[in-house]
Amino acid sequence: MKLARKKSVDRKLVGKKAAPAGKKLAGKKLSRRSSAEQVRERPAERVRKKSAAQKRPAEKLTAPAAITSSAGGQQPYVHKISKEQDEPHLSMPVPAGRAAREAAGAAEEGGCYVYGIIAGDGQLPLGKSGIGGEIADVFSVDYSGLVAVCSRVRMAILDATRENALAHEHVVERVMNTHTIIPMSFGTVFRTEEDIREVLKSIYPSLRDVLEKMQGKIEFGLKVTWDRDKMIEKLKREDEEIRQFVQELAKKHLQSTYFARMQLGRMIDRALTERSVDIVKEIYDSLRPACVASRDNKTIGENMIMNAAFLLQRKKEPEFDRIVNQISERFKNILSFRYSGPWPPYNFVNIRLKLEGAS
Repeated sequence: MKLARKKSVDRKLVGKKAAPAGKKLAGKKLSRRSSAEQVRERPAERVRKKSAAQKRPAEKLTAPAAITSSAGGQQPYVHKISKEQDEPHLSMPVPAGRAAREAAGAAEEGGCYVYGIIAGDGQLPLGKSGIGGEIADVFSVDYSGLVAVCSRVRMAILDATRENALAHEHVVERVMNTHTIIPMSFGTVFRTEEDIREVLKSIYPSLRDVLEKMQGKIEFGLKVTWDRDKMIEKLKREDEEIRQFVQELAKKHLQSTYFARMQLGRMIDRALTERSVDIVKEIYDSLRPACVASRDNKTIGENMIMNAAFLLQRKKEPEFDRIVNQISERFKNILSFRYSGPWPPYNFVNIRLKLEGAS
């Protein structure tokens, strides 16, 4: 199926103000995962990205200088993880079937893959890309002060693989070192450079507006997990209702009865949900001064209680870093923090340019 010259645009700005105060999680069942995936006293981790120019072979993790805890012990709670050890931040589409890929390849001799849009004029030095498994020059297609960052590909539909996602991200990250960039969705391919110029022309005011709003802003991702077993033991000590029920069970030797275990389990699940709501709200409230907006993402597994993206001014990065470490120290031995960035605003600007097929 050939790609036609007709273009349509689906543009969406997503995001909300930083702190979703009073967020209701009650009644929402926490997702589960296997015990092999459970996190056990993992220290907070800080993920630092590297551009393609800085890319090095993956190395073994080495713990940084330990942070002295109030008890006098040594507890490192921030680890820097290489880019090769992190998962792609880019959202990937459902992989196209083999038949669809072969049909696209047979009908279309590749085209121009678009990574993002920046402000600028003329040809810019943008390096190389390895997307699609081949090394190609990254070049610019400009229209009236807007520049599409592109490279040529041999297939109109690319496999949604980790390698292709990282190749896309490396180009975007390299460009964002010197420009504010609107990242494009994975797999945006145009037949010709003229097609790209026509789309830039058709949505010119919107692109200029988004670039202005995103000027100087970066994104950080934050995942918070807890040690569920330790939290349950903490609740048994500190939650008055649970503590009294456990004591009553011990007195009456009812630990082995089915109904007693079921009742205790319901009490603990309810208390865990309420506690997670309180903790997440406290984290959002603490980070509010450092960020412009935030977005909730789906948590993964029973131990993850928060998966969020934060948009902040680049100059606020040290403050954001400091607050995350302060929160980590406050909840040490219970919560683990892992955050990555800086990223382009993937979670706050989503522009998909679609080329409709012709009959």
